[in-house]
Amino acid sequence: MGWTEVPVDTEPAVGAVLLTGIPGSGKSTVAAALAARFAASAHIEVDALQELIVSGGRWPSPERDEEADRQIFLRARNACLLAGSFVAAGFLPVIDDVVVRRAHLDFYRAAFTGGPLHRVVLAPGAAKAMERNLARDKTLTTDWSPLAEVMRTELADEKIWIDSAELTVEETVDAVLAATGLSPRPA
Repeated sequence: MGWTEVPVDTEPAVGAVLLTGIPGSGKSTVAAALAARFAASAHIEVDALQELIVSGGRWPSPERDEEADRQIFLRARNACLLAGSFVAAGFLPVIDDVVVRRAHLDFYRAAFTGGPLHRVVLAPGAAKAMERNLARDKTLTTDWSPLAEVMRTELADEKIWIDSAELTVEETVDAVLAATGLSPRPA
């Protein structure tokens, strides 16, 4: 068989995981550790998708910025397209994104068509998230801790909330697996 005849898609994965929480909640770290538990997986860091914009990119800010808001949905759409491609190829995608508004989460639900979207909110609390933000290499210039209350209000009906304030990364991954019912397959 020549390389042009190799199929890209295979037995699809069982959907995707969307890890959300405020900055400092541990999304990227937990997403990478969760993906590492599976034999075939991908970590989709939505901030990295934003960084693909060479010119005209606008990061979210506390001030009202319609273009930044539009780009939040563009990032989500691109994450869902990428996740769907990975699912079709048999990889479990783990998406990490700051999703605190109902409209943003509803957009993810509508845009992801590759099976179940297991939504998990990491909620260590604003103080713990701030502590983690101050301790990491990535310097944030904005205090995003008020988003914790917005998220609690807007996403109160979400089923999976994990208070990871006192959990290790591995304990948090275990909690995500238990809550979603996903079972890692060994490599």
